[in-house]
Amino acid sequence: MESLALRSLSTTPTFSLPTIRSALFHRFPYKPISKSPPSIFPSHSRSFPTLRSRSLSLSRPHIIRPIHSSSQNDTASTVPPTNLPSPPPPRGAKLLPFVISISIGLILRFLVPKPVEVSPQAWQLLSIFLSTIAGLVLSPLPVGAWAFLGLTTSIVTRTLAFPTAFAAFTNEVIWLIVISFFFARGFVKTGLGDRIATYFVKWLGKSTLGLSYGLTFSEALIAPAMPSTTARAGGVFLPIIKSLSLSAGSKPGDSSSKKLGSYLIQSQFQSAGNSSALFLTAAAQNLLCLKLAEELGVIISSPWVSWFKAACVPALVALLATPLILYKLYPPEVKDTPDAPAMAAKKLKQLGPVTRNEWIMVGTMLLAVSLWIFGDALGIPSVVAAMIGLSILLLLGVLDWDDCLSEKSAWDTLSWFAVLVGMAGQLTNLGIVTWMSDSVAKCLQSFSLSWPAAFGVLQASYFLIHYLFASQTGHVGALYSAFLAMHLAAGVPGVLAALALAYNTNLFGAITHYSSGQAAVYYGAGYIDLPDVFKMGFTMALVNAIIWGVTGTFWWKFLGLY
Repeated sequence: MESLALRSLSTTPTFSLPTIRSALFHRFPYKPISKSPPSIFPSHSRSFPTLRSRSLSLSRPHIIRPIHSSSQNDTASTVPPTNLPSPPPPRGAKLLPFVISISIGLILRFLVPKPVEVSPQAWQLLSIFLSTIAGLVLSPLPVGAWAFLGLTTSIVTRTLAFPTAFAAFTNEVIWLIVISFFFARGFVKTGLGDRIATYFVKWLGKSTLGLSYGLTFSEALIAPAMPSTTARAGGVFLPIIKSLSLSAGSKPGDSSSKKLGSYLIQSQFQSAGNSSALFLTAAAQNLLCLKLAEELGVIISSPWVSWFKAACVPALVALLATPLILYKLYPPEVKDTPDAPAMAAKKLKQLGPVTRNEWIMVGTMLLAVSLWIFGDALGIPSVVAAMIGLSILLLLGVLDWDDCLSEKSAWDTLSWFAVLVGMAGQLTNLGIVTWMSDSVAKCLQSFSLSWPAAFGVLQASYFLIHYLFASQTGHVGALYSAFLAMHLAAGVPGVLAALALAYNTNLFGAITHYSSGQAAVYYGAGYIDLPDVFKMGFTMALVNAIIWGVTGTFWWKFLGLY
């Protein structure tokens, strides 16, 4: 419109700017294009941007100037493009990932011949399950939404009855995971996690290596009560590392990043997997692993204690070795950090004395961990211990119900974990997992592999496949049950196979920049380059394989796991 008006005025370049503006508004008064229904927003929110854009474009002296040619090209070049609002992001499913995910299930259902040993119901459920897993990897929709579609499909096609499809939503392990997310929010809200990490920096932070050990030990201490590696990375440790690095002149995305920030990020990133593997409640996928193992008949008594006993020696050795190995392979330019303890002391002074809520958080977590350890002897299940702890936090005001309602990750986890656990359980009940494990067992037997050799091959395969996954929990939901069944069919002791696969699930969280939530957090900080992520990820994977393989062999034999 404005371009047309300018062309009509091009023969009278002597008009003054106010006169031109008046003529324009007289000839082209502002009128709404269409009458819209009343808005729930104030009226200025709808019309103000349009009027403001028009008035500004007419009041700038460089927009209207003498036009030397009446051609359309010259005229258009004198008028800047109108600043239109960007279009809203597309909604709904992403077309290509959606088509691929659905096609995988349809191909299996209608084009792949059904084995004689498998019932039609089981084969149909397997096709729905594979489409669900493909969608979790390709993400045509958010994870929870896609899992809900899979659940709906299983009911609409009468593959599962409604009570059967929703049975896993009452699963104790899944609710333990949900409550653990609330505990993590308590650590962040009260500032307790930040305080603990700052104390370790104050005590051990005189050198870069000591600083790394301080951060590593503090994460291991927080881990059993904060069961999200991503929350620990983003809510506690990344802000501390960035503060320390910037104070040393180490900036992200700059050559100075190698001074301090790159090493601290890489060390914390690679250590996090061992911290998560040390405690059952240190990561949500740990609890899911044990639940899926239970579906296959592998019952682990006193799970919290059994998990810690089997993991403690290899995990602690790896935690001690990781900062030192990276210090040699990926050295920082700054070796000494004499200012770090002073910075930590200053921050602790700013935090002030330990608050009432922090003391309550400490006491509640000590109570919860104690009940997790001794709960079997007292007849208190792990989920009930967690419920008691959450009730205390709510009663004393450390958390309020809005905190719980706003913890979207917890409710999202409830929805899609329950769908995966429910489908996996039904696949087991319908004989799919048994059929798959028997098929793999026959293949392994054809190579005349002993169970230790089969154990090594299967564990390595389970680990390397994670290069195709962007989620540890998605990997567990897709492959844990199948690989555990293969171990059992090859003659591997059940508890050993279940725990080793679960530990492996934590260790492959640092092999790429997309392999886990914490990977995205640490890579996004801008201190480590992508080639270094892959190179050090693969190197430390080999280091962890050696540490866990050697120490685990002797330690697990001592514990009688095989």
